[in-house]
Amino acid sequence: MEKTLGVMGRKVGMTHIFGSDGTAVPVTVIVAGPCSVMQIKRANTDSYEAIQIGFEQVAENKLNSPEKGHQRKAGHGFFRGLRELRLDAVDGYELGSVIGVEIFAPGEKVRISGTSVGKGTQGVMRRWNFSGLPASHGHEKKHRSPGSIGHNTFPGKVFKGKKMHGHTGARRVTLRNVEIIYVRPDQNMIVVKGAVPGPKNGLLFVRKQTTKP
Repeated sequence: MEKTLGVMGRKVGMTHIFGSDGTAVPVTVIVAGPCSVMQIKRANTDSYEAIQIGFEQVAENKLNSPEKGHQRKAGHGFFRGLRELRLDAVDGYELGSVIGVEIFAPGEKVRISGTSVGKGTQGVMRRWNFSGLPASHGHEKKHRSPGSIGHNTFPGKVFKGKKMHGHTGARRVTLRNVEIIYVRPDQNMIVVKGAVPGPKNGLLFVRKQTTKP
C-alpha cells in the first residue's frame, strides 16, 4: 500500500497547448478536489496511519443507510466518493480538513488511477490485435476467428491465460510519471500531459509519485 497524499477528481476532457518551440502538446484537464477529511485512522487504534477523503458533495438522500451513517459521524457533509490514503503520519489532519490541488506543482510527476472505457465483449482482433484468418480461399465466415486454441490429446485442454474474445475495458488502470503542466487552485484544476484512463466525467485519483520504481 502506497503512503502518498492525493486528491480525487473528474476528467473534463482533452485539448492541446503549444510548447515554446511551437509543437502541439496533448493535455488532459482534470477538476480535482476540494476533498474533505472524513475519517482519521491511527496506529494505536487501527494498526496503521491513514485518512479518508470525500469528494463531490451530494444530498443525503443520494446515499444508502450505511454510507449516511458513516459520513454523518464526521459531521462535515455527505460525499459521493470516498478514498483512503495511507500516510506515514496523520498529525496535522483533523475531521473537515480540506485537501486541494495546491499540494501539486507544475512539472511534478504524479500517478493517476481511473477506470478505463468499457467496450463490452470484443473479438480477438479488437481485443488482442490479432490479424485474423485469410478472407478468401475457403475461409467461409471465419475471417475474424482466432484460429486453433487447443492441443492434441495431450494435454487436451486450453491453458489459462489464452488470449480469446471477452469483456474489454472497464478495468482499473494506473499511469505513472504523468507530468503536471498547470495547477490552478482557484478553479480546482490540474492540467496534465497526455491522456489519462477513463471517459469524460470519469472519476480519477491523482496522487503524488513515490520513490518506488
